[in-house]
Amino acid sequence: HVQLVESGGGSVQAGGSLRLSCAVSVSSANDYCLGWFRQAPGKEREGVAAISGPGLITHEDSVKGRFTISKDNANNTLYLQMNSLKPDDTATYYCAAGPSRLPVPSMTSPRWYNYWGRGTQVTVS
Repeated sequence: HVQLVESGGGSVQAGGSLRLSCAVSVSSANDYCLGWFRQAPGKEREGVAAISGPGLITHEDSVKGRFTISKDNANNTLYLQMNSLKPDDTATYYCAAGPSRLPVPSMTSPRWYNYWGRGTQVTVS
């Protein structure tokens, strides 16, 4: 059973930065595609960025150049560095685990992910 626990959320002013972390309880993070998703009140959950088991990385256009996903395989931890934050980035952020070799076009689609954390709130004002 895969467990994911997010941390690092908070409140920040526009233009600021936050780094989210996700501890993934698996034998190897390379066995899964790991992604960050977000959901704002009244909106559907949307993909932000993902990194596949073999190491392919994708970021949604809305965060390209501002957010960076990475993972520490030794510690099975997923990160999301968020810079130049905007009020539109306000949401609950979730990390999730899915099949290791998802094709790139599917990597930020929530439907392919089997395991989810409980989320961490990010508020940008």
